[in-house]
Amino acid sequence: MSRLDELIAELCPSGVKYVPLKQIAEVGTGSSDRVNAVDDGEYPFYVRSKNILRSNRYLFDEEAIIIPGEGGIGDIFHYVNGKYDLHQRAYRIHLIDPKVNTKFTYYCLSANFKKFIIMKAVNATVTSIRKPMIENFQIPLPPLPVQQEIVRILDNFTELTAELTAELTAELTARRKQYEYYIDRVINANNYQHIPLNDVAKVYDGTHQTPNYTESGVKFVSVENINDLYGTTKRISEVDFSKYKIKPQPGDVFMTRIGDVGTPAVVTTNEPIAYYVSLALIRPNKELLPQYLYFYIKSSAFRKELYKRTLHTAVPIKINKEDIGKCRVAVPPIKEQQRVIALLSRFDTLCNDISSGLPAEIEARQKQYEYYRDKLLSFKEVTS
Repeated sequence: MSRLDELIAELCPSGVKYVPLKQIAEVGTGSSDRVNAVDDGEYPFYVRSKNILRSNRYLFDEEAIIIPGEGGIGDIFHYVNGKYDLHQRAYRIHLIDPKVNTKFTYYCLSANFKKFIIMKAVNATVTSIRKPMIENFQIPLPPLPVQQEIVRILDNFTELTAELTAELTAELTARRKQYEYYIDRVINANNYQHIPLNDVAKVYDGTHQTPNYTESGVKFVSVENINDLYGTTKRISEVDFSKYKIKPQPGDVFMTRIGDVGTPAVVTTNEPIAYYVSLALIRPNKELLPQYLYFYIKSSAFRKELYKRTLHTAVPIKINKEDIGKCRVAVPPIKEQQRVIALLSRFDTLCNDISSGLPAEIEARQKQYEYYRDKLLSFKEVTS
């Protein structure tokens, strides 16, 4: 039996009470804006981002949990102990009950706050929250020694997971540099004639209408989903999708064209999928294999073609659909394209596949951490 099991058996064998945050904490916002940020400021400045800025003034000197009021709801949590500055749309949660450990509460929020907010939301996505929503979040209250032991375990596990993830990320970065070099070596091995993409493919873009998201229906993708098209949680209605003139089909190639320019993905199934204007849909003809085009888009030759046609002064940067078709590509015979695909596919899986390779290993580490964290923070509830 572990030390934690012993403490639970001794101090709360029948379960624990759950209470809303408003009973044990002060919840409020800051008053600063990003204009208060200073590159080498003396104090940490928490805004609505995972990134921590710096400021030369502080609004609070305390132990607290910081979460954004807009953007990244349920995904961004900061623990602070000391002086700090705070954005006007970021919330501080300062524990006022001496029987509650702030770091324990931080881990509870990290594990369960997003699920709580989504359950309370009317829509499938949550873009902003207000103080009462935070105050009504339920926190389990085991005795303080139990909280402290859980914090000790999770602090150690967090540090170990971060170290392992950092090692895997460094290896992935190195592999991706090798991969980019290898793509160019293979793609440019033969000096084939370069022709406009329009000669061997049709280029379309997605809906220009702001989507009305629904709880069920057709999956909807944009730039943020390019590395995992079918993993998107956003959906639109069948009726809205029926208005699409060009519906994706196996063999089509998506490419980001707004904000991020030039990241490709191949459509591999017949599952209906809706797409936003930020993506171009490229439909190759019989002379051009989709997977070859995927690799060619990643080559330095095609990146140069994109770069000279990208509107770098636009906010965000973008490339017009018509200009994508003007980019020139080398189109060797099909057998040569198949050879290129065979050479590059294994390396691509190692560097980019979210179901195997290094990205999958990094994801697995995070899932493992979340699994054990959630188990440690699950308690039987007592009502009396």
